[in-house]
Amino acid sequence: MSELTGLFVERPESVTATKGKDITFVAKVDSTNLTRKPTMKWLKGKWLDLGSKAGKHLQFKESYDRNTKIYTYEMSIIKVVDGDAGGYRCEVTSKDKCDSCTFDISVQGRQDNILEAFKRSGDAGEDAGDLDFSALLKKREKKQEEPKEEVDVWEILKAAKPCDYEKIAFQYGITDLRGMLKRLKKMKIEPKKSDAFLRKLDSAYSVDKGKRIQLSVEVADPDAPIKWLKNGQEIKPSAKYVFESVGNKRTLTINKCNLSDDAAYECVVGEEKCFTEVFVKEPPVTITKLLDDVHTVVGEKVEFEVEVSEEGAHVKWMKDGVELTKETAGSKYRFKKDGKRHILIINEATKEDIGMYYAVTNGGESKAELEVEDKELEVLQSIADLTVKAAEQAVFKCEVSDEKVTGKWFKDGVEVQPSDRIKMSHIGRYYITTDTFFAQNFGSGNKNTIIVVAGNKLRLDVEITGEPAPTVCWMKGDQAEGRVRVETRKTLSSFVIEGAERDDEGLYTITVTNPAGEDKAEVIIKIVDVPNPPENVKCMSVGEDCATITWDPPSFDGGVPIKGYLMERKKIGSSRWTKLNFDVYESTTYEAKKMIEGVLYEMRVFAVNGIGMSQPSANSKPFMPIAPTSEPTRLMVDDVTDTTCALKWRPPERIGAGGIDGYIIEYCKEGSDQWVQANEEPVSKNQYRVKGLPAGEKMLFRVVAVNIAGRSPPATLAQGVTIREIMENPKIRLPRHLRTKLITLVGEKVNLVIPFQGKPRPVVTWFKDGVPLDDKTVGTRTSEVDTILFIRTAERTHSGKYTLSVQIENMSDSADIHIQVVEKPGPPIAVHVTDVWGFNAALEWKPPKDDGNCEIIGYTIQKADKKTKEWFTVYEHNRRPSCTVSDLVMGNEYSFRVFSENICGLSDEAGISKNTAVIAKTGNEIPAEEKDMNTSPKFTAPLVDRTVVAGYAAAISCAVRGYPKPKIIWMKNNMIIGEDPKFLMQNNQGVLTLNIRKPSLFDGGRYSCRAINDLGQDEVECKLEVRGTPELEHDLGQSKSLSDSLQ
Repeated sequence: MSELTGLFVERPESVTATKGKDITFVAKVDSTNLTRKPTMKWLKGKWLDLGSKAGKHLQFKESYDRNTKIYTYEMSIIKVVDGDAGGYRCEVTSKDKCDSCTFDISVQGRQDNILEAFKRSGDAGEDAGDLDFSALLKKREKKQEEPKEEVDVWEILKAAKPCDYEKIAFQYGITDLRGMLKRLKKMKIEPKKSDAFLRKLDSAYSVDKGKRIQLSVEVADPDAPIKWLKNGQEIKPSAKYVFESVGNKRTLTINKCNLSDDAAYECVVGEEKCFTEVFVKEPPVTITKLLDDVHTVVGEKVEFEVEVSEEGAHVKWMKDGVELTKETAGSKYRFKKDGKRHILIINEATKEDIGMYYAVTNGGESKAELEVEDKELEVLQSIADLTVKAAEQAVFKCEVSDEKVTGKWFKDGVEVQPSDRIKMSHIGRYYITTDTFFAQNFGSGNKNTIIVVAGNKLRLDVEITGEPAPTVCWMKGDQAEGRVRVETRKTLSSFVIEGAERDDEGLYTITVTNPAGEDKAEVIIKIVDVPNPPENVKCMSVGEDCATITWDPPSFDGGVPIKGYLMERKKIGSSRWTKLNFDVYESTTYEAKKMIEGVLYEMRVFAVNGIGMSQPSANSKPFMPIAPTSEPTRLMVDDVTDTTCALKWRPPERIGAGGIDGYIIEYCKEGSDQWVQANEEPVSKNQYRVKGLPAGEKMLFRVVAVNIAGRSPPATLAQGVTIREIMENPKIRLPRHLRTKLITLVGEKVNLVIPFQGKPRPVVTWFKDGVPLDDKTVGTRTSEVDTILFIRTAERTHSGKYTLSVQIENMSDSADIHIQVVEKPGPPIAVHVTDVWGFNAALEWKPPKDDGNCEIIGYTIQKADKKTKEWFTVYEHNRRPSCTVSDLVMGNEYSFRVFSENICGLSDEAGISKNTAVIAKTGNEIPAEEKDMNTSPKFTAPLVDRTVVAGYAAAISCAVRGYPKPKIIWMKNNMIIGEDPKFLMQNNQGVLTLNIRKPSLFDGGRYSCRAINDLGQDEVECKLEVRGTPELEHDLGQSKSLSDSLQ
């Protein structure tokens, strides 16, 4: 899955384009942290890939800045039309990272003469003074921004006439008129039930190019005739369009969808129609055969060939980020298509054509480099072998391709100088030398050497004399003649070797004998040839766009000294070799440059001597140009002991395609240059502890990153580090949430991680309630920097104060952690009805025996009559252990039950009242004159002390009985609370509540409630404490100090 990240450094902005004008959108992507080239897609709407629509109207451009590592993508719309309006999106992806952004295009009509909107100053008409904009400014001043009531623009538009749409849109700031009309059209359409269709076509369908799609409807009348239309034209059944009819279902199947099937379709039944749109998605065109680098000479024809996945696909050619088109290329470039093959042809290459060429499709790209060098000299007519007699003249002639060069003649590797016997001339492209040869003296003791190129014919004519005619014998060493063919006449003996080979090399002897005596002569035949191929070609190192290649000289130099070497390279998977040099290179180490990072290459080498060029060497192992990373950053010391030093660092700023295999850490003593590697294998983490260091020494450290390209430059500490133990007082870093009481439920896990510091490593001890922790159900685990306390299943017995102590020698630090394990409370006890009067009943109960190990925060009271026995909630969160239930129904008998509540919730069981409350009927009541109902006021529920937070609403309440109805007086600090809007006093059937709106620290104090009637009075009071935030208390303290100083 791709991770959504911020790759864009510049995003396209929404614009309003003028119809008929050109517009360009630019997006920039930072590839510094990317391992491969990002892929950009321009889309319209949700899915329409605009790459497949590239042409004269839509043009795309891409460029790359090697210095900033930023890719720039441009989309240009030529001569904007109304159809270009809408929402657009650009997406960039690279391996597991992606980013996207959206923008909108609005199209407005062109204003032919904008100057007509202004008037000129003066009275001279068109030729008056400067343009005067004041009229416009005055008009704008008339607009007064007043608070407007919110209006529904769409309701206004629905009720307006079409001629007023534009005026209303301008009035309410609607700029997208086209979108407004579409939405208004949909709002005005009132869906009505179709008589002909049970199920209509969907609003839209989507299908991939080449796939099949089915459009189906259900009709009400299975016998009704049906028609299918495409863009208003009726469709006839064919192999392309297949009609199906099964019951009420009618289906149109479109086989092998192409771009022409992207259209609007209708299904017609009688007078009714239903519509849909089919969108055909064109799959991305991928490159199946990549471009190859080309190395050529000036004037040669160059062809770049690429093969794509589909015929007829659009391929864009670019040079150095600039698109090549038929309009801009002229006659310099030709574009050729042959099925899936696309070819860029450069007729006559020049040095201006050097650069990087790209073939781009909507699904990928390929690039190759063109290198052009000056044309090398060619020998059009080589020197011919000659056989001449002694004292005859020999003429050697040679023709070359350029008449402006200077030629030199050599004999057996030694330059020949002009003399009386040897004449040289240079006529145009011809070089001629003339020499007169004389018979060699093959006398005894003279040795002559003849050099023959392997494969050539050697013929040596020797004149012989003697009377009678001598007998001739040719010998090779101690053997008779070997492969030599001898032709002997009366005065001439010819020595012939057909197709000279290396085995023909050696010492040859001719012996002539007759009765008068004997003569002998010797000649050495030396066979020379092209050298063997170089050996052991390999890549020694690589860089970002270069590689260093070495090889061994050939095992046999051909009998002639090696002049140098020629090198070629090619990409893996390609069959085209690119020459790297035209002039021979003398060394056996070569640095190949201008390569593409992340691409696999192979190299081969030719050896050259005076005879010619060898066969190519075996290909080198594949190698990939990858640059080492930059040095690691922010190297620092994390910790030092008496024998170790912990280092940490950040990754390099520039990593490249090779990634990082790990880091190597090295150290040495200050003043020395003998670096010692600390780790045998590269470490992957950005931290490492070097161990085994000498105590008291000052050490230097450095870190290098390594990858397939080798080591990066080192990151070195600026100053040496003295290896000694650093004392640090023990200190507990108690997390904020543990500084207050930790409350957890029974059965839950407890896992507390508490960091601490101190050197050397502190001794950690845990206590519970002042006693060393010795509970097998409570576990502890301690590392060098923190300690963990964990309880797998919490019980109430685990509640208490836990103390953590860290100690180094006589220094220590401690921290207390309060843990409270709670659960639901038990039911209230002794629930009973204390009094019944009128339609009211008074209840009282006692708190539960088991409060769940936490405070009871309230009670829930329910009632049920004996007839239905259904329970209804009367009060929730009642704080007091008593209450008055009102609005009971006359003639019913009621039971009550009470649930207790704490922070865990309501108790599982309820306390049920031991007695019931019977609400007597009116007819059975004692006459009023026979029963005295008058009673003095009595508080049945007192006020309770409370603590509240400043700024939050608070309330205190109590309950009172009395007849006649008593008068209620609320007081604060014995002062009657009058009509203060801060306080709200309520009386609900004897339940009295005083609401305090957003109390401040000044609202704390003693509050009392007094009830008075003719028979007496009663009073209750409570203490209200208001706590504020630390900032509020600080401000209060400052204001109090200020008032004291003023007094």
